This record gives sequence, C-alpha cells and structure tokens, in this order.
Amino acid sequence: SELIRGFLLSGMPCPSSCPPGLLALMAPGLALMATFSLPSQAGDRRVLPVEKPPGVKGRTLILLDVNTKSPVRIISENFLSLQLDPSIIHDGWLDFLSSRRLVTLARGLAPAFLRFAGKRTDFLQFHNVKNPAKSRGGPGPDYYLKNYEDDIVRSDIALDKQKGCKIAQHPDIMLELQREKAAQMHLVLLKEQFSNTYSNLTLTARSLDKLYNFADCSGLHLIFALNALRRNPNNSWNSSNALSLLKYSASKKYNISWELGNEPNNYRTLIGRSVNGSQLGKDYIQLRSLLQLIRTYSRANLYGPNIGRPRKNVIALLEGFMKVAGSTVDAVTWQHYYIDGRVAKVTDFLKTRLLDTLSDQIKKIQKVLNTYTPGKKIWLEGVGTTSAGGMNNLSDSYAAGFLWLNTLGLLASRGIDVVVRHSFLDHGHNHLVDQNFNPLPDYWLSLLYKRLIGPKVLAIHVAGLQRKPRPGRVIRDKLRIYAHCTSYHNHNYVRGSITLYIINLHRSRKKIKLAGTLRDKIVHQYLLQPYGKDGLHSKSVQLNGQPLAMVDDGTLPELKPRPLRAGRTLVIPPLTMSFYVVKNVNALACRYR
Repeated sequence: SELIRGFLLSGMPCPSSCPPGLLALMAPGLALMATFSLPSQAGDRRVLPVEKPPGVKGRTLILLDVNTKSPVRIISENFLSLQLDPSIIHDGWLDFLSSRRLVTLARGLAPAFLRFAGKRTDFLQFHNVKNPAKSRGGPGPDYYLKNYEDDIVRSDIALDKQKGCKIAQHPDIMLELQREKAAQMHLVLLKEQFSNTYSNLTLTARSLDKLYNFADCSGLHLIFALNALRRNPNNSWNSSNALSLLKYSASKKYNISWELGNEPNNYRTLIGRSVNGSQLGKDYIQLRSLLQLIRTYSRANLYGPNIGRPRKNVIALLEGFMKVAGSTVDAVTWQHYYIDGRVAKVTDFLKTRLLDTLSDQIKKIQKVLNTYTPGKKIWLEGVGTTSAGGMNNLSDSYAAGFLWLNTLGLLASRGIDVVVRHSFLDHGHNHLVDQNFNPLPDYWLSLLYKRLIGPKVLAIHVAGLQRKPRPGRVIRDKLRIYAHCTSYHNHNYVRGSITLYIINLHRSRKKIKLAGTLRDKIVHQYLLQPYGKDGLHSKSVQLNGQPLAMVDDGTLPELKPRPLRAGRTLVIPPLTMSFYVVKNVNALACRYR
C-alpha cells in the first residue's frame, strides 16, 4: 500500500517491477488521492497536508488537476480592457494617438474597451470647434524646429486627407519636443493631483475625432465618461454640455458607450458639496433619457457609478444609487488602487496580504448588488498598482506584474466581468506604454494574457507534499495558480486546450506535477522573467530566455513557447510569472464557445 501511495502522489508511472495486481488497485487509489485535494472554485489555493512518501527527499511537490467538465465562471471577451486619462489633453499626448506604433500596441490587446476617464473627467468641457488646426494656417519653412504648434497643424492636415483609419508617422524631432512639453506638464499635473484641485480641460471636436480614430483603428470600443460636476442650483445635473457632445458624436456616427462622472464619493473635497447616491441615480436616469432621444445612442450601453474604494460611506452612496438607478446601468463599476505611489517599495509588491485586499472589496460590492439587482454585471474600472501617478522603477517595473496578474486571476475567478487597466499611456508610472512608445513589463504580461487566456474560468484542485506540513502555506500564500480554457482566437491550439497561469512569490523554485486529466499531456511554457541587471526593477522582460521588443512600429514579436515533453514536472523559478498551455486535453468545458 505504501508503494501504491507513493506512485500515486508522485505521478510516476508504475515500473516493471510492480507486483502482480498492482494496476488493479490503482483505480481505488486514485479515488483516495482525490480526498487529499480540496474541490474548489477557480483560483482557490487551499491545500491539505499529506504524509511524505518514501523516496521524496525534502522537496516540495504540488499535484495539480483541473475540472474540465464545465466552467465555474464565464467572463467578457473584453475582460482585460484599457483606460486613457483626460490628462493626455493637458500634456499633449492626445495629438499623438495616431502614431503607428501606439496603434500597433493597442491593437495587440484587442478586443477590449477603451475607457476615457479619470480624475479630470469632471473638469472636462466639450467645445464644438470645426477644424481649428486649419484655421490657424499652415506651417512655415523649417517648421520642425521653429514651432511645435505648426508640427501639430501639419500632422492634422495630413490626417484629414486620409480615409478610413488615419495613421501618422511623426518625425523624431516632433516627438522630442512633445516629450519636453509633457515633462513640464507632468509637474503641473502632479501638483494638481496632490492638492486635489484641478483646472478645467477643453475637449474640442477635433480632439474627440482623434480619440475615436485611435480606438477604432485599434479595434477597441470607446467608453466616454461625461462631466457630472456641471450642476444646477438645485444640485441636479446640468446636461447642456453633454448634449452638445452627444449630438456631435451622433453626427459622426461614432459607436460609443457612456458613463457619468468619476469617483462621486470624492465630490465634496473637489467642489465643496456632495452628490448623494439618490441624486446620482436621478442623474443617470436623466442621461439615459438623453441617449434615448438620440437615435444613434438609443440602445447605447451605460455604465456606473464608478465609486472609489468601498468604505462605509461609499457603500451607502452605492446603495442609494442602486435603489434609484440599478436597472438603468448595464454594469456596476468601481475602482481600486493597491498602494500609495508616493511611499511604495519593491517589497510591497511581494506581500501576499496586499494581493488579497481586493477580495474583501469584491464581497462588499457583490453584497449590495445581490440585494438590489441580483445578477447585474460588475466591472472593476481604473485599477492600478499604485495611486498618485505611481512611482518610477516600481509601478512600471517587472515587480508590479505580480499584483496585475493576480488581479486578473482573482477577478476572473470571482466572476467580475471586465477589468479596466489604468492606464495605457499617461503622465505617471502606472501605464503599459512609456513616453518613448516602448511597451513596459505589464504590457507584455497583458499581451500574453490576451493571446492565451479565454473567457471560461476553470476550477483547480491542488495537493502538496512538504517537509513540515503547514496547512495552506505552500499554495495559498505565495504560489497562485489559475486556470482557463485557452483563447479561441489563438489558432496555434485546438479547442479543448487549457491554459494555467502561475505566480511564484517564493524565493525558491517550486515543482508542479500535472495529474488527472492533465497528466501525460504536452505542455507549452511561456515563462516571463525580468531582463537585464535591474532584476525586479527592470523595465524589460524576457520570454523563455529571449528579450521581448517590437520588431518595428507596425509589428509585435512572435511569442514563442518552449515545448515540454509529456509528463514532465513543471519547475517554476522563484519570483516569476508564467503561463502553461496544456495541449490536446479535449476538455469538455473548452470545446465550444
């Protein structure tokens, strides 16, 4: 019996020296092994201690199986989505969204939503100016060096001549001037953010055209958050400016979804008066009525109320909103930042209790929705690793990926339909793409997720062997394992394949043996590690030992897997993130959309 138990737990094949009748005993033994593993929801990492069999010398071996019969959750095809902050109007980057390189990078993350919203949403005013660039006149001689504004004029005129998707090739000197301007504006934007006082922003018709062109060219669906702080004397929403924007967008036949405001729980600190949940609900009903009056948007989606962290007062606001307008919105939204970017340290990104803070927030939001609108979809919008714009060499480094990938896994396993990452490109250090238009580690992590992960979430079952058994310690704290059906859009894998993604926060490697339906299958490894001497602070990554970089402005690199032979133990290096596609599982849950 000890021999049987040892082979079952190790996953090793029975050698030729097995006594007669051993194979006949294997079936009940497998049933016994299932009792060591806790049936769980996807992403659950509980583990029971089991006795170490003879021959296993002090190593940690995790046995992993996946329930392939049916998914436990099905999330949106646009689950991983993106955000742009209105600050790109202030610092000038909106004028460069037509860059071929930026469009290529955004296209790599499609299909997705593109949410245009942030702290400055409620200071944004639309101004319907027709072709302001042309009215300023054309550029003079030596325009690259003489006048930055002339550069923008010339670029706009060239774009106007294009039909369909409008792509620009900006000269290097033009980008250098823009980076200088953005660096100066960065200080202004940070001062506004820390003082919580924001200046008004003007969005022109031409700027809206550029924003929509970027989304449309990239295969992203634009969600536009309207200014909710334009108020009448009785504190009701003044919709006059929003109506002007809606009419212009409809005249251009722009396919847009809508929101109203950003973090309404903070309005008192912004303007000195609050907007309670009941009033906000009435404002949303008013917006829905406006949309229904405009044929283009009569069936447009409306999302909200985009509250902040669900503390007691915020939950009260959400409850008031749901009582009045719960049936008006197509999904309920909130946002979350893990760390104050002004005080973040690299060790913060490795703290397991920090990774788990999101779980309590999900429970609070779900409790409110279950009371007022059971079954309503929930979105996490504006999520970032750090607040206050992030911190250089931290929130834009490899280390930040632990929080980001765990966020994706946790939210999917809890049935959150969409997560919107703040931000694709902005003035801080929480972005996916830097101001040289180079992808950062979280971009490559997101690209791998998009290429390999499908919307169907699967339950996992784990059991572990340890020198000194401590229940839950190996799996739950520092080794995070999630499973999905492999993306149907990835034609390198047949339907029925499964993708695992694993976060190892241990400072030692961990070994995983695939069991049950995953046993003896060929596996493709996608191991993402920091590249260069900066380690966890690195802004570059390598995939299976090869550094990742764009081929050219219009081409992303091929993401090449490392094939592992059937039955091989997965060895997870310390402090890494990895994806494993288990081929040809023929999982029933994954055969059909």
